[in-house]
Amino acid sequence: MTQVNLTAKKIVANVEKVVIGKRQEVLLALTAWLCEGHILLEDVPGVAKTMLARALAASVGCSFKRVQCTPDLLPTDITGASIFNPKTTEFEFRAGPLFAQTVLADEINRTTPRTQAALLEAMAERRVTVDGVTYELERPFLVIATQNPVDHEGTFPLPEAQLDRFLVRLSLGYPEEEEERRMLELLRKEHPIDRLDAVVSAAEMIACQQAVREVYVDPKVRDYIVQLIRNTREHPDIALGGSPRASMALYRAAQARAAIRDHDFVLPDDVKRVAQAVLSHRLIVRPESRLRKITAASVVTEILEETSIPTVSSTAGAS
Repeated sequence: MTQVNLTAKKIVANVEKVVIGKRQEVLLALTAWLCEGHILLEDVPGVAKTMLARALAASVGCSFKRVQCTPDLLPTDITGASIFNPKTTEFEFRAGPLFAQTVLADEINRTTPRTQAALLEAMAERRVTVDGVTYELERPFLVIATQNPVDHEGTFPLPEAQLDRFLVRLSLGYPEEEEERRMLELLRKEHPIDRLDAVVSAAEMIACQQAVREVYVDPKVRDYIVQLIRNTREHPDIALGGSPRASMALYRAAQARAAIRDHDFVLPDDVKRVAQAVLSHRLIVRPESRLRKITAASVVTEILEETSIPTVSSTAGAS
């Protein structure tokens, strides 16, 4: 897994030239990309959600397109449409921004459910169907969506079915005092994003994604993942627990996290490191529990603390 480890180090170091003091969030975002998942960045305005997305895209030599979501945005504005060409008297397909390898959907909750749904096929199957014709999307394909959780006026909250399509949901939070000083110093002459170069090629990223799938997962760890998901379904404060897609997402994310740490096998600690980001947005808390200030994140923390952790040999991957 040395290849994945070295690639991850290069990308993280490059992103940290722009996003200061958020290494764990950068690692989680990279984890999602390495296991071919998608990322939802949810936080208050001005904490570098868009900068993180742009820095990740700039660090890998992939095509990049940004969509600023608005209430009047149509599905065809994202997927593309067939335009009549009077010279050839034929319809020609003009691809939309969804045909880039890295797509940033900024403020996704400001566009209508119909347009939000246009992302579903691309995110799940990495292809787009327009006018009955299916187009394959170039790999590696990544959707990074941002949304503001505090401004609800004129927004369309993502339904559970679409939230489930995002492998992880991340929040950056405010920087520490010293980090904010460093940020201002970096911005003195120009924004560092303007001189960020690619440090990894698209081919290298695809090779790393394939390598992540080879990371060994011991049957005890698989059972641990299944038990965590089942516990979310049986928890008294949860109305809707994790689906089988949540199990698969947690499995893949743990593989990617192990590879980033230069391990060729998954430890229970790898599962615990990614569980909060993978599971919290997939759970629906009962209304009466919300009144008692119980959140999905607190339930995930409780389940991680109460579920027995299996003992896995450090030589498991070689067996």
